[in-house]
Amino acid sequence: MRRFLRMYRVEQKIFFRSPDVILFCLAMPLVVFVVITMITGSKNAADSGLTYLQSSYVALSTVGICCSAFMSIPITIVELRSQGILRRMYCSPCSPARLLACDILCSGVVAALSTLILTVAAVAAFGYRMPGNVLVYLAMWLLTMVSMFSIGLMVASLCRTTKSMNVATSLLYFPMLLFSGATIPAEVFPAWFQSAANVMPLGVGINLLKSVSMGCYDKITVPVIMLTAITLICGTIAVKTFRWE
Repeated sequence: MRRFLRMYRVEQKIFFRSPDVILFCLAMPLVVFVVITMITGSKNAADSGLTYLQSSYVALSTVGICCSAFMSIPITIVELRSQGILRRMYCSPCSPARLLACDILCSGVVAALSTLILTVAAVAAFGYRMPGNVLVYLAMWLLTMVSMFSIGLMVASLCRTTKSMNVATSLLYFPMLLFSGATIPAEVFPAWFQSAANVMPLGVGINLLKSVSMGCYDKITVPVIMLTAITLICGTIAVKTFRWE
């Protein structure tokens, strides 16, 4: 455990030295939230039963998850494999599995910190209060994070080269970020586009979190089953297809 914590501290420092982490995971959700809330915060978001403040908070709390799952995790793992680092560590007393666990934990910490910064701003500056149960919301947020991370790990396992990984992560990251309702409020989309956004894995998670945030627990069964299935399927594929070199 001591070795793991020592390695984790080093990896976490490396994470926070990345300008991409600061810009896209930590700064962007906060800036977008402030802009949307200042312009339309108290207005109703279509017929969703949410204000734009409530809708934007929930949606933007998943941006850190999206960035970590579809950019950070696959890029880190594939680059370590392509550089031969995992292969060399596999033949040494330092387990590469420990390094991968540290990287995944670092990504989770960054996603949680992104949501924490957003929460502090929403509560302190805009008076946001969640009608639903905060603990249930936290549990569903963790389920969303785990399911998205499983997709990222699957991509990292299936992609053998940096080029193929870049293509796969771009095809996942940008549509999820822009069209699942994570940054642009889904309520402003046309009805047909909302239907498409709702079937995206991140869109499923956002809709689940919106229901929980409003205390509407009668609509969470199907999304929970879908996210659990994504976690099991993608996690199994990631484990079965993973290669150290």
